[in-house]
Amino acid sequence: MSQTLFYRLAITMIPQIGPVTFKKLVSHFGTAEAVFQAKRKDLNDLLFLTEDNREHILNKSAHIAAEKEVEFIAKNDIKVLYYEDEEFPERVKIYEAAPAMLFYKGNADLNHHRTIGIVGTRKTTPYGQELCKQIVEEFQRYDVQVISGLANGIDSIAHKKSIEVDIPTVGVLGHGLQMVYPYNNEKLAAEMINAGGILTEYTSDQGPDREHFPARNKIVAAMCDALLVVESAAKGGSLITARFASNYCKKVFAIPGRKNDTMSAGCNELIKNKKADLAESANDIAKVMKWSTQSRVAHIQTRLFIELDDREKEIVNIIKKLDTPSLDRICYETKILNSEMASLLLNLEFKGVIKSLPGKRYMQTA
Repeated sequence: MSQTLFYRLAITMIPQIGPVTFKKLVSHFGTAEAVFQAKRKDLNDLLFLTEDNREHILNKSAHIAAEKEVEFIAKNDIKVLYYEDEEFPERVKIYEAAPAMLFYKGNADLNHHRTIGIVGTRKTTPYGQELCKQIVEEFQRYDVQVISGLANGIDSIAHKKSIEVDIPTVGVLGHGLQMVYPYNNEKLAAEMINAGGILTEYTSDQGPDREHFPARNKIVAAMCDALLVVESAAKGGSLITARFASNYCKKVFAIPGRKNDTMSAGCNELIKNKKADLAESANDIAKVMKWSTQSRVAHIQTRLFIELDDREKEIVNIIKKLDTPSLDRICYETKILNSEMASLLLNLEFKGVIKSLPGKRYMQTA
């Protein structure tokens, strides 16, 4: 795999070869390694290559950088997602210009069945801050994944609140994983790796250049099923993301603000021109998207059940099977002493898996 990764990285590091050309090259030659084994005549036949492209392939100028990147990836335990991999975000790969590779640190499923993008201004108002937190907390009921750009302002608020209420959240970066920008979000990014993830199309030699952020916004727009703009001035990156989302046929929502509030001007304009639906709560979005709350409950139950030990699972199964059995009946079925069973049942209650009833009977929670 390291050799395969090496050659794929080497192609991406050739100047002026983007994802579309990358895919054409690999499709034509069969593998990334075969690209560098090609003769000049073979490359001259490919009209989509420039003369500079051909020279870089033939003189293998990108190999040193690729070697360094392979070392960086191994040292920092980075997952490399190739566009043909099952783990690569399906919502992204359908677009022709989608990155050929993504670099990822985290534990979130990048193909989560429901995703909401949340973006907004860096210069937030108390109104936007509180509404963003409120809406993210409301999304806890809908089993969604929150996608944003890890910028200051609304992005950071959405990520932080997601972590607080146990919603997986993914930040898409405009630079490689050798750093976190803005720098004050380093701690937040570390927390997200354990409660979601951070994702980028850029290798570790690429910093937060201005042109990288519109590309970052494209991935945010592609990864979400719906996009919410919380606060935005008349111009800004949030509106660019909204435009990308609209072009990708994603549903766009915006929170309205007061007429003369400059930080709501972009949202109001989106709503006024029918480029976004008005949203004041997560329920407004869920209604349009036809998202129910059932899957969130099932997700919580499944997660809790996985966290139980074998004896606890046996007790829960018996309670479910017998329908509000008594303490004595549970002890009889499990062959666990009454004194020990009381402690186990109390622990299951604390976990929210079962509920005690009058007469020392128990039921599984809904």
